[in-house]
Amino acid sequence: MTFEQFAMARLPSLLRYAVVLTGDRELAQDVVQEVLARAHVRWRKISDADSPEAYVRRMVLNEYLSWRRSWAARNVHAVGERLVDLDDARGGVGDHAQDVVEADELWRRLATLGRKQRAVLVLRYYEQLDDQAIADLIGCSPATVRSHASRALKTLRLTSERHTMIHAEETS
Repeated sequence: MTFEQFAMARLPSLLRYAVVLTGDRELAQDVVQEVLARAHVRWRKISDADSPEAYVRRMVLNEYLSWRRSWAARNVHAVGERLVDLDDARGGVGDHAQDVVEADELWRRLATLGRKQRAVLVLRYYEQLDDQAIADLIGCSPATVRSHASRALKTLRLTSERHTMIHAEETS
């Protein structure tokens, strides 16, 4: 498979993956563009790998984790650029307005997480990887992966509880 064939076939998937990691379409496009530029130069080596797609996805993860403009990954975005816009991430049929509100809130909560915590959740729940595979990708132990996941989920729960309390106070 040529690089051009790979890029055409896998670009939508790589962009979705990067959007979930970064929470920002423009930053995701920058990350994927940078990765594909580097992958093009090294395509001969990458195409010889057992799974070129896994290799490039790891490059996307590494680029995200080392991205210099961390403020962009924490930026709060306008409704409409949310997880509900990702076709493969949508649940069943329901109230679209409620889906947008819930996805918007999820993005806000995810933006409060550190990069590694967010990456662990994305790799665990979006990529469906186990702790050992995540540890191999991030370069840490499985226990550290579990710690990152635990702290991230605790932060998300606390943020959700605060949001619920504030909402209850506003409506009473």
